Amino acid sequence: MKHGDGSSTRGILQAAAGQGKFALSRFSPGPPLEPFVEHYWTVSYDLGEGQRHTQTVLSFPNVHLAFESDDEGRRALLYGIPKRPFVRELRGAGRVLGVKFRAGGFFPFWRRDVSSLTGETVPASEAFGPRAGEWLDAVLDAGDDAEMAKQAELVLSARLPERDPQAELADRIVRETMNDRTIVKVEQMSERTGLSIRQLQRLFRKYVGVTPKWVIKRFRLQEAAERLEREESAQWAELAAQLGYFDQAHFIKDFKSVIGQSPAAYRKDSCRENPGQ
Repeated sequence: MKHGDGSSTRGILQAAAGQGKFALSRFSPGPPLEPFVEHYWTVSYDLGEGQRHTQTVLSFPNVHLAFESDDEGRRALLYGIPKRPFVRELRGAGRVLGVKFRAGGFFPFWRRDVSSLTGETVPASEAFGPRAGEWLDAVLDAGDDAEMAKQAELVLSARLPERDPQAELADRIVRETMNDRTIVKVEQMSERTGLSIRQLQRLFRKYVGVTPKWVIKRFRLQEAAERLEREESAQWAELAAQLGYFDQAHFIKDFKSVIGQSPAAYRKDSCRENPGQ
């Protein structure tokens, strides 16, 4: 089980505030599961009595399977793509082993439109049957983070589905959109893929769970939040133009509607949490 890079905090809002509150690790899947799974991740925390930490995540367009243990017990859950930023309050002690499926990678297990999961959290048994309860104990009792990831790999390997070329096409389009900041409109995505806008919309509804426009906007806002945390001198007009907005007013409106505060307020909070920047 190869240990991945756990240092990336893209999508984790006000990441500096979470330093020391929880530990995050990532592990790469083996070759048979690579077409379906992007990585395994673990989060562990042990807060003092009465202490709490609220963490907000601007989620990627990916479905997650999570095996969780905390003061309230154990559970195996499927998380569809949240419609709003994902907020989790940490208290006491706990740990989670998560499976981040590739965009499109969950469909071969689910065999239904992934959009039916969007905004939903359901028991893992809805996709994997009653054995998901046995998997829960096997994963959480496995030992350290690497062993938990290895156990998750074993249980998914036992249910390995056939590869789906359309699911893998969806994943390639999503990854290209994430990595190429010049893609700021669905029309550009259409030109690059040779698919019509309607074909893209159908592909994304079935395999990804959200629209192409949602994916573009989410990646650009993740980048905006990351840059606001790291670049004290970032200018609104320049940042808005680089992210494909017609003007800075539209950028500010989008940022506030999704993240809940203006870019200026977000950067001010970031500086407070990370005064050395």
